[in-house]
Amino acid sequence: MPKIHSTTVIAVLHNGKVAIGADGQATLGNTVAKSNVRKIRKLKDGKAVVGFAGSTADAFALMDKFEEKLSAYGGIVERAAIELAKEWRTDRYLRRLEAMMIVVAKNEIFIISGSGDVIKPDNDVAAIGSGAMYAQAAALALKKHAPHLSAKQMVEEALHIAADICIYTNHNLLIEEIE
Repeated sequence: MPKIHSTTVIAVLHNGKVAIGADGQATLGNTVAKSNVRKIRKLKDGKAVVGFAGSTADAFALMDKFEEKLSAYGGIVERAAIELAKEWRTDRYLRRLEAMMIVVAKNEIFIISGSGDVIKPDNDVAAIGSGAMYAQAAALALKKHAPHLSAKQMVEEALHIAADICIYTNHNLLIEEIE
């Protein structure tokens, strides 16, 4: 059975604002299965936003778990991310889930993986998925050479550049910004 491939998710923190965006493509084998998948979700009344790459069902299970952790730890994103990563790594059911997440909140970006990693990027740019390195390279160049752009504009342009290069990324974008 062909595996569903997708995605590019990127987050940028710039000038006190954080934006996260994703493309909309899901690919099954060598065919586009869907072109407008929603890969980012608002949590806690929009105070946090999660973007995911990997198996959709697994990502939704992890988003639910993250939302539980967020509620349990008073909305503290970093603590919720660490607790999710610990449980994801040690729980027999969760450790079989195949997905990665980027979580953003005001002035915070974290990448969370099933291997127990919670990464806060040094350069305020985080990317996951098939087109991650293309989008990340573009965003880093934009931060350095076009600092007049907003975080949202950087995310949008980085995703368009990734879509021009990566066959698993399209130009149907969903972008959210947190101030």
